Amino acid sequence: MKQIDYIDQWEQWEKSFTFFHKVKVRFCETDMFGHLNNTVPFIYFEEARTAFLHCLGLMEKWTEEDSEEIPVVADLKCDFLKQVFFNDELYIYVKVHHIGRSSIDLHYMAKRDGKEIVFVGRGTLVQINKHTGKSVPWSDEMRQMLQQSQAAAIV
Repeated sequence: MKQIDYIDQWEQWEKSFTFFHKVKVRFCETDMFGHLNNTVPFIYFEEARTAFLHCLGLMEKWTEEDSEEIPVVADLKCDFLKQVFFNDELYIYVKVHHIGRSSIDLHYMAKRDGKEIVFVGRGTLVQINKHTGKSVPWSDEMRQMLQQSQAAAIV
């Protein structure tokens, strides 16, 4: 497997994912050569990340009318390992890799038909105050939600 700077032990890393979101590659997401356009994995990461955060209960907190905080993506990276084509069914996995004071490092893995890894990624999500743009530390409750997702991934 290709050497990826944020993955140490491939087998252990692959097995640590528990949450996934399924997508089917649409024709409009391919280029003139029939490959998945290189910008599309970032859209898939967003879909999986949003579903994951919703599952944890964090999206509900951020979308409450009186919420002062919102999540923003600080960085995002994708490493392509195999070609992806129109009509492929992909399982987009996401997990919390590291929890910071006001940020989380998320890892992503895309498998064709839930078997073969086709691309991987990572990114930092930061919780900020939507008025000031300054980072806001995780509440104890939010940190606990994130830690529980990590514990579930270890099992």
